[in-house]
Amino acid sequence: MKKHFTLLSALALTTCMGMSAQQVNNMVVQANKIGAEIQPTMYGHFFEDINYGADGGLYAELIKNRSFEFPQNFMGWDVFGNVTLLDDGPFDKNPHYVRLGDPGHAHKRTGIENEGFFGIGIKANESYRFSVWARGENQKIIVELINNASMGESQVITSQTLDINSKDWKKYEIKLTPKETFAKAHLRIFLASAGTVDLEHVSLFPTDTWKGRENGLRKDLVQALADTKPGIFRFPGGCIVEGTDLATRYNWKNSVGPVENRPLNENRWHYTFTHRFFPDYFQTYGMGFYELFLLAEDMGAEPLPVLSCGLSCQFQNNTEDAHVKVCDLQPYIQDALDLIEFANGATDTKWGGLRAEMGHPEPFNLKFIGIGNEQWGPEYPERLKLFVEAIRKAYPEMKIIGSSGPNSEGKDFEYLWPEMKKLKVDLVDEHFYRPEDWFLNSGSRYDNYDRKGPKVFAGEYACHGKGKKWNHFHASLLEAAFLTGVERNADVVHMATYAPLLAHVEGWQWRPDLIWFDNLRSVRTCSWYVQSLYGHNKGTNVIPLTMDKKAVSGQEGQNGLFASAVIDKENNTYILKVVNTSDKNQKLNIEFKGLKKSVALVNGKCITLHSDNYDAENTLDEPNKIVPVEKDINIEKNILNTEIGGMTFAIYKFEISKK
Repeated sequence: MKKHFTLLSALALTTCMGMSAQQVNNMVVQANKIGAEIQPTMYGHFFEDINYGADGGLYAELIKNRSFEFPQNFMGWDVFGNVTLLDDGPFDKNPHYVRLGDPGHAHKRTGIENEGFFGIGIKANESYRFSVWARGENQKIIVELINNASMGESQVITSQTLDINSKDWKKYEIKLTPKETFAKAHLRIFLASAGTVDLEHVSLFPTDTWKGRENGLRKDLVQALADTKPGIFRFPGGCIVEGTDLATRYNWKNSVGPVENRPLNENRWHYTFTHRFFPDYFQTYGMGFYELFLLAEDMGAEPLPVLSCGLSCQFQNNTEDAHVKVCDLQPYIQDALDLIEFANGATDTKWGGLRAEMGHPEPFNLKFIGIGNEQWGPEYPERLKLFVEAIRKAYPEMKIIGSSGPNSEGKDFEYLWPEMKKLKVDLVDEHFYRPEDWFLNSGSRYDNYDRKGPKVFAGEYACHGKGKKWNHFHASLLEAAFLTGVERNADVVHMATYAPLLAHVEGWQWRPDLIWFDNLRSVRTCSWYVQSLYGHNKGTNVIPLTMDKKAVSGQEGQNGLFASAVIDKENNTYILKVVNTSDKNQKLNIEFKGLKKSVALVNGKCITLHSDNYDAENTLDEPNKIVPVEKDINIEKNILNTEIGGMTFAIYKFEISKK
């Protein structure tokens, strides 16, 4: 009898499990209740020069230490023969140059060779612009792209002779067109005449940069940024805003003006992690604030520059003398005011005039400015207050972004939010690099935020898997789930940007990252596809979507589902985002209530991002392993009956049509 009862119980349990697997998740969309406006800035990008994100990455310059200004002046270079380093060059902020002289024998050679950034990536039959500032009378140099690991007859991939004939400094330029693709070429320059020649600012760019600009950006990487349809672009960081010390903070004024005379800056990331140590990682400022403003404009994104508040990195400096005293802040405050003038000022102003001189007489129409990065403690609001007062007085329409510190909760976070309210900043920058369970439990994070306080800028976020700090699919799925709560609370959250943005596969210090690249290729991660799907399906207004009259935010009894709904008034479209974080298929019954009888939903589309393997990722060799798939779907009588697969991010779109 006992065995019979056990068998019956097991059968009953199996039946219940089967019924549970077939459970229908009933959701309701209040289609006639148009809610909060979704800001055009809602989804965008945060750029910081980490992981070789600028020099060696987004900035298309292929020569490392082109002006011989690294502290070890020949870092990145091999020199041979009669080479002398001098420091009275034509550019006062970059005074060093090299003199190539007679090697002393007809069969000896003088020259220099540059290794680039993990090599120099070149593509067959594409054109590369070599330029150099030089002086010398009746002199010749030979400029080569080489494969110095070649086992063939010659190391030379392509070569040209350049005549130097000026006793004063002059810029020279030639085009090099290799006949083969090679990821790790070097640039070699020989002196090919008797006498001496001086060389400064040795540069090599692909001519096919983004929009074909000289001193331009790497085309495939910019395209990947633009393709997400970003609404906001925050730069230049991140911790480099603060610097390891005040001397190495990012100084925007050093990043504008003639590129040859922008001084080198130490990158605070090159020695931060000794297990990923890159002592040759510096900032040339070649991609400075002017180029970053241009990039924002090109992408159709609002620029959001962030400036130092006078506090160096507090993780690395815990003494008062490491920071600017409050009484000495005026130069830093003036930097902020001058930046606004650079971005928006008339051409007859000092800084607006420089912008015009650089090629952009029209203002950049800057609306936002951030002061401070991940500062904490009373020393931050004490300094921020002076910036707020000065900016409000000079530019009352400018929106100011403050910070809630480096953590998503805790003592510093709880202290800073009330302080930001007191200062009446417009937005507060929140950062969270958190594990899977945090993202699973944070779908309702913003549901109870103060609707009358400053708005939220989720300025740096990424899911860091426990023991899986790479761009695996599961991390991106949980980011998609979290963003449903961001979208649902669009009256509170006005901006959200994943971080970090870029990483060289040989030069990374921090991961995961949105886009990975080597010298020739780039790959868009699963997290990139999540950002892109949100960016392209943002909508204009939130509309309520509930399950058992509750927000669908992964709560108990919601079967691992997260969801949000918006209307796109401009395109007469309803857009639903549903994330199934469980590994089970889930039946959905989604009813659109409140529609007039004369309205029908038509031309349904379903876009899904899915993988059966939590740990799968897109790589340089398999860039399309996990990509969105789109198909047509039907809806009957304004009710969608469908099934969402396990571990799936799905977007359902319906056009609004009158019968």
